[in-house]
Amino acid sequence: MSSLPTTTKQYNVTGKGGFQDVKLTESAPIPKLGDHDVLVNWHYASLNYRDLIIPKGKYPFPTIPNVIPLSDAAGTVIATGPRVSSFQSGSRVLSQFNQSHQHGPITAADTMTGLGGSLDGVLRTFGVYPEWGLVRMPEGLTFREGATLSCAALTAWNGLMGLPGRECGAGDWVIVQGTGGVSLFALQLAKALRARVIATTSSDEKAKTLKSLGADFVINYRSDPKWGESAKKIITQHAPGTDGASHIIEVGGPNTMAQSLKAVKPEGVISVIGFLGGVKGEEQPSMLEALTSICTVRGVLVGSKEQFEDMVRLIEAVGIRPVIDEGGKEGKGKGWGMDDVRDAMQYMWDQKHLGKVVIRIDDKGGSKL
Repeated sequence: MSSLPTTTKQYNVTGKGGFQDVKLTESAPIPKLGDHDVLVNWHYASLNYRDLIIPKGKYPFPTIPNVIPLSDAAGTVIATGPRVSSFQSGSRVLSQFNQSHQHGPITAADTMTGLGGSLDGVLRTFGVYPEWGLVRMPEGLTFREGATLSCAALTAWNGLMGLPGRECGAGDWVIVQGTGGVSLFALQLAKALRARVIATTSSDEKAKTLKSLGADFVINYRSDPKWGESAKKIITQHAPGTDGASHIIEVGGPNTMAQSLKAVKPEGVISVIGFLGGVKGEEQPSMLEALTSICTVRGVLVGSKEQFEDMVRLIEAVGIRPVIDEGGKEGKGKGWGMDDVRDAMQYMWDQKHLGKVVIRIDDKGGSKL
């Protein structure tokens, strides 16, 4: 045990003034392992929209002062406490977003265990976590790919599969919005579940990516602001007797919800994931429209460890490969390193990305990363 690292390189969010308050510490102490704790060497982490608005003071949920940011990472176990049974030295693991959300519906207490917000996150070379706060990484993925799964992929999976009796399956129609991480994972997962997918985007170039990932139809929401009505027409034309989408992955917020309500079928599910379009909207619908559309509007906060493990098995079975943005510092495609975190955040904030923005933390483990 004496050869284990005692310090870690890490970032902290020191204020709410913007990305300049995301600051690097070269050497911070690593806590001692408890009986059920695991010491992980993180190799890669990925950004979510949440990670951008926390240092801007716009995150609507509590965060601890000086929090270590980011929730999504992939790495290698290098030590375990004496009572750990799930992992051993050398295990390839992913972080679990809400550490205490193990199975079943999320509780209020679970929402206070989110990495990178209520608890210190993963933007550090080494971290100590309880064994129940980690998940086995899918076979066949690199650490770089695995680092994208903890929030975006699991949120998409929960949106499609998290409501008992209403799970996505063959014959369903799914609508995904845009080309962010959750939307791209929802597209890939829905296709793996044998659903048909309509995707929306703002550009013809991004439409090509959506089609390459299996989207059956793509609608440009800039040229067709009534995309929800158009999507419903597509569904009724190609699946007579089907009155709209079974599942809609709603990431835009109030500005897109009105069209989602136009597209959903009776007894369909709109899973509200985010608010990329802002929290206020010109067309903000009332809750009464869930009644007039005869649908379920459901808020989704990532998912449980049990759901994560189910998703890992599907990823392994069908060979899903996460979509990773290949940009880098100064747009030269060199990727983002630990010294480029603020640049990576700005790149994503400026919406220059397509897919997940990944940060290399510590890739000394070899070519399989």
